[in-house]
Amino acid sequence: MKIDVLTLFPEMFETLKSSIIGKAIEKNIIEINLINIRDFSKDKHKKVDDTPYGGGAGMVIRPDVVYDAYKSVYDKNAKVIYLSPQGKVLDQKKVENLSLENHLILLCGHYEGIDQRVLDEIVDEEISIGDYVLTGGELPAMVVIDTVSRYIEGVINKASTNEESFSNGLLEYPQYTRPEEFLGKKVPDILISGHHENINKWRQEKSLEITKLKRPDLLK
Repeated sequence: MKIDVLTLFPEMFETLKSSIIGKAIEKNIIEINLINIRDFSKDKHKKVDDTPYGGGAGMVIRPDVVYDAYKSVYDKNAKVIYLSPQGKVLDQKKVENLSLENHLILLCGHYEGIDQRVLDEIVDEEISIGDYVLTGGELPAMVVIDTVSRYIEGVINKASTNEESFSNGLLEYPQYTRPEEFLGKKVPDILISGHHENINKWRQEKSLEITKLKRPDLLK
């Protein structure tokens, strides 16, 4: 998958070079390109924003610089996503659907937002990561990249995504590892019994139990 990120702060994405996503980039499973919107400013000071028509606090990112940045990576098959608190909240189904795309263009807003005219022209979908406001779209873009990347073949073991939280509508069951006893608490006997059928049954029961306790809304 190819992911192009249109941002004013490309340096914020340095963390993507580490861990699982970093390895996927090294193996050429994922291609992530950071496009600095400021590079497309025609102002000698690289200014990209201006005061809003009609007045109001803050500054608005100009449509021409965003459009030129977009055209530099334009692909008729690309899906353009604007990270915005006005978008639909990201969920597991959306993550899995996005992982099937070949090319994503993620547009990160900042300040008071982006001129509506360019949004109407280029954006296919708006996505939010929650009902709150951040200073910009960079953190939401990283969340989208992280969640979507995990479902691209070759990034992680497919069995890991099949059993994790939300994959089957439930939260994941508890996990344990060595030592067998810690602070007086032992690993459940069923997990060291070697009886895989009973272990699977226990895990399913625990998933349901935890979901009822922590996220009963998922069972509606």
